[in-house]
Amino acid sequence: MSFTPRRMRSVAAAALTVGLALGIGACSAKKNNAGSDESTGGPVTISLSYFGSPGFTQAVKDFEAANPNIKVDVKNEGQTKDFVPKLAQQLSAGSGASDVVMLEEGMLLQYLKDNKPFANLLDLGASSLESEYLSFKWKNAFTADGKKLVGLGTDVGPLAMCYRTDLFEKAGLPTARDEVSKLWPTWEDYVKQGETFKAKNTGAAWIDSATSIMQPYIMQNSDTWFYDKSDKYIGDTNTAVRKAYDLGMDMASKGLTAKLQRWQADWDAAFKNAAFATVPCPPWYTGVIKERAGDAGKNKWDIATIPGKGGNWGGSYLAIPEQSKNKKSAFELIKFLTGKQGGVDAFKEAGPLPSSVSALADPAVASATNEYFNNAPVGQIYVGAAKDLKPIYLGPKHQALWENAFEPAMQAAEQGKLSAKDGWDKAIKESKALAEG
Repeated sequence: MSFTPRRMRSVAAAALTVGLALGIGACSAKKNNAGSDESTGGPVTISLSYFGSPGFTQAVKDFEAANPNIKVDVKNEGQTKDFVPKLAQQLSAGSGASDVVMLEEGMLLQYLKDNKPFANLLDLGASSLESEYLSFKWKNAFTADGKKLVGLGTDVGPLAMCYRTDLFEKAGLPTARDEVSKLWPTWEDYVKQGETFKAKNTGAAWIDSATSIMQPYIMQNSDTWFYDKSDKYIGDTNTAVRKAYDLGMDMASKGLTAKLQRWQADWDAAFKNAAFATVPCPPWYTGVIKERAGDAGKNKWDIATIPGKGGNWGGSYLAIPEQSKNKKSAFELIKFLTGKQGGVDAFKEAGPLPSSVSALADPAVASATNEYFNNAPVGQIYVGAAKDLKPIYLGPKHQALWENAFEPAMQAAEQGKLSAKDGWDKAIKESKALAEG
């Protein structure tokens, strides 16, 4: 899953203290919150904490059916803004964390550095699973010395562009996905099409927010973002970051954005109200749209290619806190949820594209169409792109830098509370201070 909205200051504080929290947690008492001790040989109940909409419902049922002595207590923790500080506190206390926890890719990077509170999956037998996962997804969950594997990948986020066919028709634009894809070979072309769309006075914006193009553009045009690969802050000198910011601000100044804050109530409502026509769209995002637009959006959304080339947005991992007393059973759950059956189940339920190579090859994924999105061939659109992904290096505090510093400043500039220049200066000043603090 991917970026979440502007965070309260308490979340920023939590992010800043994660390193300290993890260090303390490593030395604390190891008390499991799940219940049964698997050393007894009897039935075991393990807990699973996740955020967002990863599509685990059917997968957990299938796991329990295949493992009758293991029951799973599933905990939906809301969005990452809710889960990040909660998990940090649980790790600090040495108790309270679930046996299996979901880590968004930005969260994982922090825990690769401060990894003592997590079990080494290699010790539980994960080394035999390497060929099961996309290469970059497997490698990205190792500590720098290559000796510890913190998580197994659930999904990846190759990019496309979702669009409202009804709004395109209203604006006199083509609606067939192949023709739509030809409208925007570059981001500059995408902006020009937005201006054409606006001139037709459809009552809708071209895109939800200026911030929505940051991830796609940077992922396509750089191999780093806020940090270089030695973890030095470079947000102020990375030309891709500045170009993405300027592109977003240009769209805002031309009135092409709805000026919404993602993951907020008005953003949710905007999907039902057809308030914008396009949005960058990795596989997991199809579930986000369907959940929010509901029946009002069925067969009105479709999927075209993304401007530019390639790119990755999001993707999560499952890890086992060291405090768990049910590590063997927890590992069985992780293997299942990130393996073929779990990956196929999640894809069918909510749309996230599996990290599992065998799941990607399964016809249920590779040949899939999405009825909600006008029967778009989502397998064809996303699977081929996933195999060519070359994700960029994000760095240890990336998620906090984006959510608590850069995104809020950019939103303030988009909404006219700051000039574009002042928004940039504020974004850089606060993200740099957080990175170096």
